[in-house]
Amino acid sequence: MSIVIGIDAGISSTKIIGIENGKRIMTPMSITGNNNVASIYGILGAYLVESQASYSDVEHVMLTGIGAQDITTMVNDCPFTYIDEFKANGIGAKFDTGLDRFIVVSMGTGTSLVRVDGDDISHIGGIGMGGGTLQGLSQLLLNTSNIEMVDGFATLGFPDHVNLSIMDVSKKDYGSLFSEATASLFGKVAQSNFISRDDIAAGLVHMVLETIGSCAVLSQMNGGFKDFVLIGRLTELYLCKEVFPKLEQLYGVHFHIPKFAPYCTALGAVLSYQQETE
Repeated sequence: MSIVIGIDAGISSTKIIGIENGKRIMTPMSITGNNNVASIYGILGAYLVESQASYSDVEHVMLTGIGAQDITTMVNDCPFTYIDEFKANGIGAKFDTGLDRFIVVSMGTGTSLVRVDGDDISHIGGIGMGGGTLQGLSQLLLNTSNIEMVDGFATLGFPDHVNLSIMDVSKKDYGSLFSEATASLFGKVAQSNFISRDDIAAGLVHMVLETIGSCAVLSQMNGGFKDFVLIGRLTELYLCKEVFPKLEQLYGVHFHIPKFAPYCTALGAVLSYQQETE
């Protein structure tokens, strides 16, 4: 058995995925932790145990993410290389979707945007809105920073109890804006007598996802890009199924969530090694 490992060490979580014998993509894994070195060493060991493999089976470890830059040695002297996170985003998303021209929207603690045009992969910017925003505001407003718990609350809430829509201010569509489009995130709160915990959670999730999606599209209004690939842990939020189809209708674009979306960066790191060796 020969395994190439990809580890994406982000600000709040570390993800790992492997490819066995150059072909089979192994089941990915993720952990959370504040110590990047401990997280990287720990997840590698746990992943090998889970996969019934050993360190001698590891052909190479590809590290990426802001938390991996300080690694100078690897467990059991496994050979390793660091790859730029944005390049890994593009390679992983391209493989996982089969698309050739698109924007990668990496929704992590914050959000980065990467342009993929054939073999050209370039980082074009980002915003400070992401999972960290959702965690922080949820702690302030809901007394929890557990994203899974907030996601559960949000599925029971009604975002239109907190968000002001076009239909709230106009009896018909306004220009190219359909009546259900958001006019103001949390713009209805001052007019409401009661807003439930679940409504707040739904409003927070909508705020983060709508802002990310809109910023991604508006960054390319003159670029001709119509495909946007969403990756990162926020793609696991249930309300992605509700928010992004509405944004597609609003902007006339397509949002894609690939199979390995939460692990796409780690997957791209593995694939970059295969590309280099080939």
